[in-house]
Amino acid sequence: MRTRITKRPKLREPDLIACWPGIGNVGVITADVIRKQTGGEQLGYIEPWDFFYPKAVTIDQGELTALDFPLSHFYYSETEKRDLLFFIAGEQPSDGYSSYAQGEQAYKMANMVLDVAQKFGCKRVYTSGAAVTYMHHSARPRVWAVPNSKHLLEETDDWNNVVKVSELKEKEENIRITGMNGIMLGAARKRGIDGFCLMGEVPVYLQGLPFAYPKASKSVIEVLSYILNINIDYKRLDKLAARNQKEILRLYKHLPKATIELIDRLAKNAEPTDTGPITEKDKQQILDEIDKFFKPKP
Repeated sequence: MRTRITKRPKLREPDLIACWPGIGNVGVITADVIRKQTGGEQLGYIEPWDFFYPKAVTIDQGELTALDFPLSHFYYSETEKRDLLFFIAGEQPSDGYSSYAQGEQAYKMANMVLDVAQKFGCKRVYTSGAAVTYMHHSARPRVWAVPNSKHLLEETDDWNNVVKVSELKEKEENIRITGMNGIMLGAARKRGIDGFCLMGEVPVYLQGLPFAYPKASKSVIEVLSYILNINIDYKRLDKLAARNQKEILRLYKHLPKATIELIDRLAKNAEPTDTGPITEKDKQQILDEIDKFFKPKP
């Protein structure tokens, strides 16, 4: 269980952006777009053997020549106003059968990432993922900002399109951040490192679908680009989001009319006085119909 650092750049108190796969791949897309547009270079990696099983094997002329493991790579960028570290992983470590991080292995990886970050003088950590909400796919996703310390709350006052923790508490008694996003924030707090989890909203009825949700990533990137004072070109991401919306509409058109009507109640421009609120039964009906759509036909 080792970390391999292949470069030793002199960075100026870089901020760390650490992301793992999850619903809509919101975090990984976020980190990858910022990494590429700031000229990120590979810094090193965490050896995978103790964290993951192989995803596949490579066969060459009938001989097994390699085991293919999920990647866990570090990158760095040196920008004019701020240096950045990135940790982008291909899978979340887990002691069990969940696709989300849990157990001793997850905590070990979080601390290995933070060990590297602190060696380069990191004072701030950002993680990113999905906030599954009852929004409509036509709406602009908001960003739920959750800090790991109370003194950071005031910072969010200047951020646009952000749902603050105080607003979240009005709707949910207990806010939980699952997987490595939450583990990283907790591990960073124990070390006295400030951190935020920035979660882009994803419609609840899309949470189990086998494709990304780049609209949510764009919202997170907009917030991060403001915080980090970096410029981002959104053309390629917008094209990806447009293709994604076409896939959603293709699914949408094949749903029963009653389910479409329920989903449309979530739209920003819906008239709640005409249709009434979405009930728990309605929510389950939406999820059941979408689940049926993706089940193999007999």
